[in-house]
Amino acid sequence: MADTTVESTGPVVIRPGDRRYENLVQGYNHRFVGQPGQVHLVAGTEEVVAAVDEAVAAGRRIAVRSGGHCFEDFTASPGIEVLLDVSRLNGISYDPGRRAIEVGSGALLRDVYGTLFKRWGVTIPGGTCLEVGAGGHFAAGGYGHLSRRDGLVVDHLYAVEVVVVDGSGKARAVVATSDPDDPHRDLWWAHTGGGGGNFGVVTRYWLRTPGADSADPAELLPKAPARMWKRTVMWPWAGMTEQSLTTLLRNYGTWYENNDDADSPAAGLWSNLIVTHRNSGMFGMTVVIDHDGPDAEKVFAEHFESVMAGVGVEPAAHTAEVVPWFSSWLPSYSFPSDPKGRYKDKAGYLRRGFTDHQLDVIWRYLSDPEHTNPMSCIVVAGFGGRVNTVAPDATATVQRDSVLKVLYCAGLWQSEDQDEANIAWVREFYRDVYAGSGGVPASGERNDGTYIGYPDNDLADPARNTSGVPWSTLYYGDNYPRLQQVKQAYDPRNVFRHALSIELPNRQPDVMEAQDA
Repeated sequence: MADTTVESTGPVVIRPGDRRYENLVQGYNHRFVGQPGQVHLVAGTEEVVAAVDEAVAAGRRIAVRSGGHCFEDFTASPGIEVLLDVSRLNGISYDPGRRAIEVGSGALLRDVYGTLFKRWGVTIPGGTCLEVGAGGHFAAGGYGHLSRRDGLVVDHLYAVEVVVVDGSGKARAVVATSDPDDPHRDLWWAHTGGGGGNFGVVTRYWLRTPGADSADPAELLPKAPARMWKRTVMWPWAGMTEQSLTTLLRNYGTWYENNDDADSPAAGLWSNLIVTHRNSGMFGMTVVIDHDGPDAEKVFAEHFESVMAGVGVEPAAHTAEVVPWFSSWLPSYSFPSDPKGRYKDKAGYLRRGFTDHQLDVIWRYLSDPEHTNPMSCIVVAGFGGRVNTVAPDATATVQRDSVLKVLYCAGLWQSEDQDEANIAWVREFYRDVYAGSGGVPASGERNDGTYIGYPDNDLADPARNTSGVPWSTLYYGDNYPRLQQVKQAYDPRNVFRHALSIELPNRQPDVMEAQDA
């Protein structure tokens, strides 16, 4: 378990031909394989500064990777010449000077949770995919099964260290905090949902819940649950009619609409409904709530009753049990990368449950007999609660009144010759779900844009986004102009860029950048 800062033994630079190279240029999504001339395995802030200085002086394109779970090609596009791998920056420790818990940007979520829990009995409301790196996950906002109870990860972010490049091309490390008088406060703000790879190289985060005033690290972050009520439900596709599935999905959304109050016992409940394609044979839902939370057992039971009302199809499997949070719940919900997995994912926020039109489309695509990938799915995760108590401009995460987060996934195929059919399926699915708003979840009464942690390059393609709403608005809403000002201040040369990176003010990416992003 990572719990100390890695001691640097000097720069480690890996080039093509090295036996390690192939293993370091392949990430989670095997549709994309990088070909950088150099991979820097950095082990300290000074090494990051030196590597960035060297690359900028040589005119080489840089990308940064922590856990490698980017859905798109941000760290593996053909134009990238230098890949900075921060996985060795994985220390997790208490910083008494800042009275905050320091987390290296290369730390994986499993190690973050393990150290926080075992050392201090605390946690953060981050994701349940345990191989994800803190670097990109935190910068995108970070959410998971405790977010309705505790908000987003960035709602507990006190400071961030970033290696940035000034107008002369010189790299330097900057520590930005949430302190009102910090001259770099805007850089901190940009990392509370502005996404990774936009402003510089994040090397460290410091975590402390606002209002926490203690020298004891056990008092600085939310208390971790001891035990969870956990429900696992599997429904058979056999006998599942359109009315049954749409009733289930409608019930699911309605429960979250009616239980968004952050101060109610229901705010402690989170669920994840994954409806895989009919070819899979069955699909399921996971539900958890802190066993020791107020009225937990009652909320847990009432949620299931509400979801099941009128569905008319009994589960093929159903368990409800009390389990230890850390040892039994978290490890059971990890999604390791498939050795050859290829994916295309798209996403959206919902302020209310699905419309009748959207439910019709979901049924049509998930029961389509012509589609053969059993792992294609829609994932509907609980959101809101404490998340929605924060003002949309207090952090860079603008979506603060949604109740559901939705992922549309064509995933887990293994050969390139299946790319076209799977990608076309999910693109058409998404387009038809949002047919009333130009094929994308443009903000309105029902939808509220999408999550930069689930990047989708299609949103920047006018052939696929016909809404007239720029991709930047879909991700960042009214916060985008401020993010552009931070970009101007800390990356005026646009050193850190990818297909959906923050643009400099009054400037669009040129053709070359669009092609190699």
